[in-house]
Amino acid sequence: MEIMIQSIHFDATEKLKAFINKKATKLGKICDEIRKIDVQLKVVKPETSMNKDVAVTVYIPNGELFAEKVCDTFEEGFDSCVDALLKQLQKYKEKTRNR
Repeated sequence: MEIMIQSIHFDATEKLKAFINKKATKLGKICDEIRKIDVQLKVVKPETSMNKDVAVTVYIPNGELFAEKVCDTFEEGFDSCVDALLKQLQKYKEKTRNR
């Protein structure tokens, strides 16, 4: 499983990248069919709160799953995205089991 992290309009710290990699491997443990995970981190408006935009795309054999959140911190946003993607992965696994 490949994890790609893109930080737009800023440089992501090693601590943030390590956090994302750790949480992303959690998705890989749930579903071993994941091929690639793309993470995009953006600072929308630097002078306001709730300005960290996190978009996560998970590529699976039959398509892709997507979650996007805007929060105060990138860690909080990524956690929310992982929670949403876990639900989507469970639905995907149920559908594939029934086939």
